[in-house]
Amino acid sequence: MKHNWITWLTLTAISFSLWPVLGADASKPLWLTDASLGVKEGYDNNVFLSGVNNPPPYTVPAGSVAALKDCYSWVTTVSPKVGVNFSPLAGITNVPLMSLVYAPELAIYHNQPSEDYNAQRVLAAVKASPGPATLVADNNFTYIDGSGMGPVYPGGLLSAFATVADRERRRQIQDRANFSFQFDQDQWFVRPAASLLYYNMMTELLNVPGYQNYCDRYDVNGGADLGYKITPQFALTLGYRYGHQYQQQYATAIAPGNYSSPSDYQRVLAGLEGNPWKWLYVKMVSGPDFRSYEGDSASHTTPMNDLHPVEYYGEALLTATVAPHHTLTFKTKSWQWVSCLGKVPYYDSTYELIYHCQLMDKLGFDLGGKIMDWDFNSGNLATCRRNDLQYTTSTGLTYAITSHLNVNLAAVLNWGRNAEAGVANPQNREFNQQLVSLGTQWKF
Repeated sequence: MKHNWITWLTLTAISFSLWPVLGADASKPLWLTDASLGVKEGYDNNVFLSGVNNPPPYTVPAGSVAALKDCYSWVTTVSPKVGVNFSPLAGITNVPLMSLVYAPELAIYHNQPSEDYNAQRVLAAVKASPGPATLVADNNFTYIDGSGMGPVYPGGLLSAFATVADRERRRQIQDRANFSFQFDQDQWFVRPAASLLYYNMMTELLNVPGYQNYCDRYDVNGGADLGYKITPQFALTLGYRYGHQYQQQYATAIAPGNYSSPSDYQRVLAGLEGNPWKWLYVKMVSGPDFRSYEGDSASHTTPMNDLHPVEYYGEALLTATVAPHHTLTFKTKSWQWVSCLGKVPYYDSTYELIYHCQLMDKLGFDLGGKIMDWDFNSGNLATCRRNDLQYTTSTGLTYAITSHLNVNLAAVLNWGRNAEAGVANPQNREFNQQLVSLGTQWKF
């Protein structure tokens, strides 16, 4: 513990020392979009989100770790960030944004060293306005250099949310990309669009009871939206997407059964977007998702009750400035996705509400709540019958010491709960987690 605070104080001192170098009167050049350094010290009382502390006998492969209840750790996080907008440098006026941001993150788990990682993040974005058209594209590429071994949950007893939290610290590549090109007229617009979500997992695959094998997977889709402008700032939309979800199939020696669930899908989406009033921003789409899963073959099994289901797809973002210095944001998404463990797909629903209040010029307050529901019951494997819930509350205070330096105190409470009926010892799928942190950020 003493070492943790020495680390935090040392890095904080570095951030303090950088500020006078630039000076309070230094002005940021137009091409420099980001230049910051964040340092945070936190405490996690249940690193593996486990509910099991008296496990059955188990084997832990060399390099792996047993994921048990109440494995705590102090966590030091260092997150520098630098970003450049090349448009001002090149003097391009019809391309207001052509940016590249490098935002690495180093996390040290002092009491659970298997969870240490560093994440190399590169974010690229372009926004161009050639005439009546607007191009918007972004790509978020991440390489995580973490453990090359998955954890072991004794007896395979865990919440689905637990294994995902561990996965995000393992060695992997993630990529998220979005593209749209909108052609505007007075009363309507047409907008071709595409998106990608990609995971390339680099952890060992082992046939060991309770060991977490993480599969490669991706979701890619493309289509177009047609919009009708009710007002210049608010529109109705009708869209179509054709897409594919891929899920890696494990070798039989790793996971007998030859299970995987790739699928093609088509979505018809109705939506609203823009500002119906000055104080409210809305972006939402919803509609049916028509799925087509592969049939079984001699080398492949699709563990689905229905190979051609119709699911609901919906996502929304609403931001309301309910009063001066008071902002309320609601986000939600519901969709069908493939499991990161390579078995049955699941229906993923998330609902999040965030309140921000600027208490005074230098002091901000945040309060949030989130509910996530992962339902795996579209599959037909008896060993994968589950419906897991996670409830989250979070709060934080941020104080601006100067225009270049702030400190943040935050707390997060997570509760994992089982929602599947008829489960023996449901507490083995449940967890409680408390996270507290104190951090500082210097920014140009």
